[in-house]
Amino acid sequence: MRIRPIAGALGAEIEGVDLRALGDAGLADIRRAWLDNLVVFFRGQTLSPQELLAFAGRLGEITEYPLLKGLSDAPQVVAVVKREHETINFGGVWHSDTTYLPKPPMATLLIAREIPPQGGDTVFANMYLAYETLSDGMRRLIEPLTAISSSAKADASRTREERLRENGAPEAAGEFLAEHPVVRVHPETGRRALFVNPAHTVRFGGMTQEESAPLLDYLFRHQVRAEFTCRFAWSVGALALWDNRCTLHYPINDYHGYARLMHRVTLAGDVPSGVGAA
Repeated sequence: MRIRPIAGALGAEIEGVDLRALGDAGLADIRRAWLDNLVVFFRGQTLSPQELLAFAGRLGEITEYPLLKGLSDAPQVVAVVKREHETINFGGVWHSDTTYLPKPPMATLLIAREIPPQGGDTVFANMYLAYETLSDGMRRLIEPLTAISSSAKADASRTREERLRENGAPEAAGEFLAEHPVVRVHPETGRRALFVNPAHTVRFGGMTQEESAPLLDYLFRHQVRAEFTCRFAWSVGALALWDNRCTLHYPINDYHGYARLMHRVTLAGDVPSGVGAA
C-alpha cells in the first residue's frame, strides 16, 4: 500500500490496494490515511454494488440518502447521473452532504462507473484550514453561533430537480431542516472545522436570512479558497472516500454532451458537537 498526497491542503491517492481483498490491518491503515488526508482516492476498483456496500460497511454504518431511491438490487447505493442531453449536474454547488439532517453523514463513498472523455472532475475543500485561517476575532465571533440548514435552498434544489422527478423518494416532497454549530469539533481528531456550506446553510440560529447574509457570504467565499482545495480527475473504477465532517466538495459541470454515472454510499454520522460542548 502506498499513500501519495495530491495537494498541500488535503487529499491522497492510495495505491496498491484491492478493496475486495482487504485485511483488517490494511483497513486500519486506510482509516488513518483518511483521517489524516480528509479524502482518499483509489483507482482501478471493480466493485459491484454489493461489494461496494461490503467495503463501506467495514468503515461504518450505512445509511440511505433521504431524497432519492437507491438501486433496485442495492437500495443503499444511489446513482448520481448526468445524461448526454442534460445541462445541470446533480449536486453542482459547493456543499457538505445533507447537513439538513439531525445527524449528517460521517462519510461518503463515490465510485465512477461511466465518465466523460474530459471534464467532470470533483474539487474538495479542507474545513479545518477554513476555520484555522480566520482571524482570532472572527473565530471568537462565530464559535458560539449555530446555523440552520435546509434541503430546499434554491441553488441546491435546482441541481437535483430532474432526478427527484424521475426517482424521488416519497419523503423528498417535504423540507428537511436542522440546526448545527457553525464551528464543529471533529469527534475523532478533536480539530475544529467550519461547518457551514453554500448549498444548505440558510441563516444563523436566532437571526433572519437578511441579517445572516453578509457574514455567511463572507464565510462561503473564504472556505473554498484555492489553497484549501484539491482536484480529482476521475477514471472508471476510481473511488473517493471523504470525511463529510470536515470537507466540502463540488462536482464541476464542464462536460455537456457526455454522460457521467457514479454510485454513492453514505455512512451514518453523529449529532455535530460545537466548541462549547467539546
